[in-house]
Amino acid sequence: MDADVSGAADASLDALEGIGDRLREERIKAGLSQRELARRLGLSASLISQLESGVSKPSVGTLYAIVTELDLSLDRIIRGDDYTEPDRTETERTDSPVARTGTRQVIDLASGVRWEELTADLEEGIDFLLATYDVGGSSTPDMSLMRHHGREYGYIISGTLTVQIGFQEYELGPGDSIAFDSTTPHRLYNTGDEPVQAVWFVVGREHDTRLAD
Repeated sequence: MDADVSGAADASLDALEGIGDRLREERIKAGLSQRELARRLGLSASLISQLESGVSKPSVGTLYAIVTELDLSLDRIIRGDDYTEPDRTETERTDSPVARTGTRQVIDLASGVRWEELTADLEEGIDFLLATYDVGGSSTPDMSLMRHHGREYGYIISGTLTVQIGFQEYELGPGDSIAFDSTTPHRLYNTGDEPVQAVWFVVGREHDTRLAD
């Protein structure tokens, strides 16, 4: 196997295996039981238990909901021990501004969605991702919608992605781009016969007070 491909696979496995433990640790730090966290999010306590034990993967909407309720950075959950809290008083950055393929953090979510971080250095309040939606993949399951603070920007590299914003649907193909207010209920899903790859920004999500599917 090519070294870069192997590195990416290892990164994906590490993030996926560790996310449940990190979610549990942060929930306990917040002084919340599984039942109370589930109540606040409108989820079942059994789902929270399954996510923390690694039995189930979170959907995009559920992951955003949990990190918002626990007042966490998405980077903290994905990177785990590699995460360093950004210094708000200084502009220190990593030695290199380049994020090499095969070294970036990758996580596979539920509903056929894969996220790969595209930043070598943390930037407060910005999620900069390469998103992959498998055939039939969606950001939220069962036709539910999600909403959160911030604004989203997306550019489609390949495949066909449908973006539902409120009651409107937009079908995007390679080269198309979109921007919208994330407080409007929305859902992203693959309606084509090939995987979708897209570059995605979410800016300002750290101001969330609550997210609902």
